Amino acid sequence: MPTSIRLEDTIEKRLDNLARETGRTKAYYLRELIARGLDDVEDYYLAEQVVERVESGQEKTYSLDDVENSLDLDS
Repeated sequence: MPTSIRLEDTIEKRLDNLARETGRTKAYYLRELIARGLDDVEDYYLAEQVVERVESGQEKTYSLDDVENSLDLDS
């Protein structure tokens, strides 16, 4: 799926330099960055949504004691 993005000049220059120095394409490195970084971005933004729901009272939280008790894991 073709996608286009605008990059800051400094990032574009770094990417150009990396591609030139290694003989790979900028597209190769963009795909690598996305593939390697997507897990972290998903974790961050999805966790941020959970925090917002917890803070607004839309999502219930449980203490460790509550969980251990409900699973009969009392030590």
